[in-house]
Amino acid sequence: MSATWTKAGWRAKPRIQMPDYVNAEALCEVETRLASYPPLVFAGEARALRRKLADVSEGKAFLLQGGDCAESFNEFSADNIRDTYRVLLQMAMVLTFGAKLPVVKVSRMAGQFAKPRSASTEVKGGVELPSYRGDIINGFDFTPEARIPDPQRMLQAYTQAAATLNLLRAFSQGGFADMHRVHEWTLGFADAAASTSYRDLANRISEALRFMEAAGVNSSNTDALGRVDFYTSHEALLLEYEEALARVDSTSGNVVAGSGHMIWIGDRTRQPDGAHVEFCRGVLNPIGLKCGPSLEPDELITLIDKLNPENEAGRLTLIARFGAGKVGDHLPGLIRAVEREGRKVVWSCDPMHGNTTKSSTGYKTRAFDSVLSEVREFFEIHAAEGTYAGGVHFEMTGQDVTECTGGVRAVTDEDLSDRYHTACDPRLNASQALELAFLVAEELDRAPVKHRAAM
Repeated sequence: MSATWTKAGWRAKPRIQMPDYVNAEALCEVETRLASYPPLVFAGEARALRRKLADVSEGKAFLLQGGDCAESFNEFSADNIRDTYRVLLQMAMVLTFGAKLPVVKVSRMAGQFAKPRSASTEVKGGVELPSYRGDIINGFDFTPEARIPDPQRMLQAYTQAAATLNLLRAFSQGGFADMHRVHEWTLGFADAAASTSYRDLANRISEALRFMEAAGVNSSNTDALGRVDFYTSHEALLLEYEEALARVDSTSGNVVAGSGHMIWIGDRTRQPDGAHVEFCRGVLNPIGLKCGPSLEPDELITLIDKLNPENEAGRLTLIARFGAGKVGDHLPGLIRAVEREGRKVVWSCDPMHGNTTKSSTGYKTRAFDSVLSEVREFFEIHAAEGTYAGGVHFEMTGQDVTECTGGVRAVTDEDLSDRYHTACDPRLNASQALELAFLVAEELDRAPVKHRAAM
């Protein structure tokens, strides 16, 4: 980190995808209040996640990152948190068995309130209003009043994030995450899916657990079977919120983003001299960087040099998002540039954002087959390049929504209106998310022994 960096330095840089608050005094008051609140996460937790991600970058672990597109104030409930957490645990167990490696579990929860938009306004029925940018900024209702950016929403976001984190920590350490309980849920899905391959994989996991029990390894005498390390992440889009929650780490003297364990920079806000890169380059948290089709190899190296000048393993995760059928046009050049320069990164695949389409019924959706196709292309290209495909990044929910088409339950365009609840982008439902984990696990399970060693 440059000695000249300050947590407010982003204010002197070009800013995009951020609101213009009409009441500067009200904004200042909210920032002051947030700055007096306890941080949501702590430096030691962020450092622990960096160490785990360093293992991913060296092929010794696998990253699972998933959760809501945009967290909602109205949909906030303990049941929703529990259900999404449960599916992430199930996905992690299946991926652990497939990869034969530890899975680092990072959620899109307790902070994923702001969303970048492709247009600053939207039109409905001939009326044009500012775009909805997430509950932390403005309201979803299509009215002039709701769409005015309101700084008070940051306080509600903080309160909801704190409550979410409290419950996640309780689930992670209080027995809910017991491996046998998680596997029982997964067995139920495999049986209901009527897929021989899923049942076979689930049965193999059962055999492994029975062997461990026979060897005397169980949740009563091994914390690793009953507790998990679970981390939070979000896009660091609203920098007033991020700055207000940033704190100086008493151990190192560096600044930690106290809003979440990991923060990422979106594909729309990754300008090397922009405000978002400026803020993120100075905090000690692990940082994610979305890499879309417009990112050139030389620009990627410039960004890596800014965000990880010491080339520390675990500091930077590159999250590729190109779209099915397009990965081969973009990813190999980025991989080769990183390898040529000797940069230490985690490579992860976001197969959601490049596969958004409009259904015949008018809903924004994503096809399950397209999502799976991009994941497979991602793994195939890394295998061809001799590099490690280190993780996956999904927008998903534990609810039985109908927002993405396909999957074992065969959601169709006509089904989308049944339970289309997202405030922004379509999410995989619980069944689709777990099915995808089974399919990715099969890919990992088939990986060549030599490639596994490189992992």
